[in-house]
Amino acid sequence: MTQVVSNGAKGRLTMDNLVIVDLGSNSVRMAINEIRPDKTFREVGRYKEDTRLSEGMGPEKKLQDAAIKRTLAALKHFRILYQDLPNLTVKAITTAAVRQASNQADFLERVQREVGLTFDVLSGDDEAYYDYLGVMNRLRVEDALMLDIGGASLEMVNIRSGKESNLISIPFGAVNLSEQFHLDDQINPADFFDATVFLRQRLQDIWWLGEAKTKPFILLGGANRSLARMSRRQQQVLHVEQIHGYQLTTHEVFRLFSGLLRKNHEQRKQISGLEPDRADIIVGGILPLVLLLQMLDSDRVIFSESGVREGIINAYLNQDYN
Repeated sequence: MTQVVSNGAKGRLTMDNLVIVDLGSNSVRMAINEIRPDKTFREVGRYKEDTRLSEGMGPEKKLQDAAIKRTLAALKHFRILYQDLPNLTVKAITTAAVRQASNQADFLERVQREVGLTFDVLSGDDEAYYDYLGVMNRLRVEDALMLDIGGASLEMVNIRSGKESNLISIPFGAVNLSEQFHLDDQINPADFFDATVFLRQRLQDIWWLGEAKTKPFILLGGANRSLARMSRRQQQVLHVEQIHGYQLTTHEVFRLFSGLLRKNHEQRKQISGLEPDRADIIVGGILPLVLLLQMLDSDRVIFSESGVREGIINAYLNQDYN
């Protein structure tokens, strides 16, 4: 992991700056955090660029040139924003797309050469665990199923009595499901059926999921956040982006998903609260949630703005992440 420290010596009374660069399968995100002397922190900047790194990886799991160029451009832009901060530490993490990539080593070497960042490739279990740490730091729950649907993977954590009981990462998400089953535009019933059968078979193989039956879901990830924003727009709620702790009934999730299925790509791009560049992957991104809600007979979902980045900050402050 690259750590970048300014020339000035760190003083006890000087704020440290911790930057988390999170390279995901659909977007690259950055959070700039001020670390206080008492080891509390304050987020002072949050940035996101949609780069869709996992686009077109296909069965050979190869990162494509166009996606790599988009990602490098975003990382270079982010570097401009943080490189002159004093007392700086940068922690760069990447998840499913790079974790699965057959050309991972070439990609990471190019990022190091052109941007100066050395990425820590999180395992699926690590990603799920840091999600859990981030959620539990801000949402006090005793029993729930945490679900993070990303671009190329899905993480689940069974929370029992406030503790992580079981966790898993599965290598499918919004981008690769949408590509594999052609869920990007008008939905063909046969394609939708094939996607449903594929997902249900793989989810049924997870032995401990039965222990999460009837538990509420805690939702993370871009597709889930879009679902919350769509709901808040329809209800004309102020501060649409403030979704942390927001809840929906399972019935409302199903209603929103049904509306997505009835629209083609162009029509979905017009939905208030849904980012237009997510319109082609939103059905693939929400489908796992819908199936799990049915399988586990859960009655509601709770949205979390905290996730892997906040989990890493928490671990860093407790000296559990180097």
